[in-house]
Parts: sequence; structure tokens; C-alpha cells
Amino acid sequence: MDRLDHLENQSIGIIREAYASVRNLGMLWSVGKDSTVLLRLAQKAFFGHVPIPLIHIDTSFKIPEMIKFRDQLVKKWKLQLMVGKNEDALEAARTFPDGNEDRLVCCRALKTVPLRGIVEGSYPRLVFNHERGAFDRQETGEPFGGLLLGIRADEEGTRSKERIFSPRSPDNNWAVTDQPPELWGYYNTIFPAGAHVRVHPLLDWTELDVWQYIRREKIPVVKLYFNQGNGTRYRSLGCGPCTAPIRSKAKNVAEIIAELQHGALMRVPERAGRAQDREDGGTLERLRKDGYM
Repeated sequence: MDRLDHLENQSIGIIREAYASVRNLGMLWSVGKDSTVLLRLAQKAFFGHVPIPLIHIDTSFKIPEMIKFRDQLVKKWKLQLMVGKNEDALEAARTFPDGNEDRLVCCRALKTVPLRGIVEGSYPRLVFNHERGAFDRQETGEPFGGLLLGIRADEEGTRSKERIFSPRSPDNNWAVTDQPPELWGYYNTIFPAGAHVRVHPLLDWTELDVWQYIRREKIPVVKLYFNQGNGTRYRSLGCGPCTAPIRSKAKNVAEIIAELQHGALMRVPERAGRAQDREDGGTLERLRKDGYM
């Protein structure tokens, strides 16, 4: 068994274990490469059907190609999608792009607040209706006992502190210094009363693993990851005002893999194009402790 087979089997096992252990399990889908690989693994785990609703947090500042890709894949793969958006903060222009907040406050308002509200079942969401080919608005919904996320330990320092099954308090806060042990591949699926659980099936994957799996499985990804002829591409996707492309000639998956294995990207952090990471002084850890994705 090669490395990709091993990682695939491990992740599928984690997804099935989570589905069996967590009441009303959801999946966060950022539309990036990692969460789209997680989506394909969920398809394999359930023989082509994804019985887990997807949650996308739309800040209204995502790069337009991301939203177009999201809607196309939802229709093609018949996915259950709900979208959360902090409409109050957007209408009041309480955002960094509007010049009224710093990035930490903006991320909390546009990402953490709607995510926590949807998890708790108390927040409005748009749910895609396949019969109408459009979104229906729901004011509230059933709370989610846990979420699948496509984070990787090698991507960013805070993520390396996670467990695969990571319980949060009932209000979604993360006690980073008080997590259950996971020894010899055994996961603790007995959670405290009222806990919310984050599950990370890709935690042991690397960026190179993800791209090699995308190539092997022919998984569609947003074209922003590829050089469109201007000598740049995105390595990590987020909100447009806070995400910059990198210098790269890679026009396809094989060329990205070559850059990661033999090129300059071997020495450059994956999230170097994300402004909140460049300015980070514990920002991401504070956000994640508060319920951020």
C-alpha cells in the first residue's frame, strides 16, 4: 500500500467513525483544495452519495471564481449546501475592506459569528434547493453536534495543535491545552455532555499529498490555483482583499507538484499569501479558540 492509499483509507475510516458517533454531523466547505479533497473522500466513504450537509461561510469578499465553482459543483454532485453570512455586519460596513475594522475583528464577524450561529441552529442560512435551482432562506435549523473540516497539521502552526477528534465546549470554544490523547490510532468518541466536536480527517496529510491525490483522483479545483498566463497563481484561497497570489509558472496539477518537490515553493510557507498570517502574532490561535474554522 502506498502513502496515498494509506491516507485515503485512514481518512475514510475517520469520516465513517464521525458519522456513526456524532449527532447531526456537518462538513465545512471553504471551496479550497483541501476541503474539496475531503468532499471526494466523503463520496468514497458513502459509495458516491454524501449524506452530510455542507456549510459554506460566505464573507461576501470571496474571489468570485470561488463562488462560481461552488455553485457548479453543488449542482453537478447533487450536494446539500447551506450558506451562512453575517448580513448585519456587512450592511453596517463593520469590515476590514470597508476600512472600519482590523482583520481580526473582521474575521470574527464574518466567519466565526455565522459559523457558530449555524452550529448552534440559531442563525439564518441559505439552503440550496435542487428542484428550483436556487437558494431558500431558513431562519433557524437543527444544531450540529460536530463538523468535518479539511485542515492539515503542516499548513499552519495552530492547526498542528489539533486532535483528529477535537471536542469544543457547548459554546464552541477550544481548550487548546486540554485535549484528549489519541494513541496508536485510537480516537476518543465519547464526548462531554453538550460538547461540539471538530473532526479533522486530513490532519496527517501534507500539501504535496493533497495535490498528488487531486491528480490521481482527477478532482476538480478552482482555476485560481493555476497560472492563467500572467506568471502568478493562488496557493491558498480566502477573501480577495486579504489574499494575494504568488509568483508561479504552474499551469496544471503536475506542474504544482513539481514546484513543491523541486522548486522554490519548498522553502515558502503555504499561506504566505494570506495577510492575517503575515501579520500573525497569535491571531489565528485566538480566532480558533473562539470557534473559527
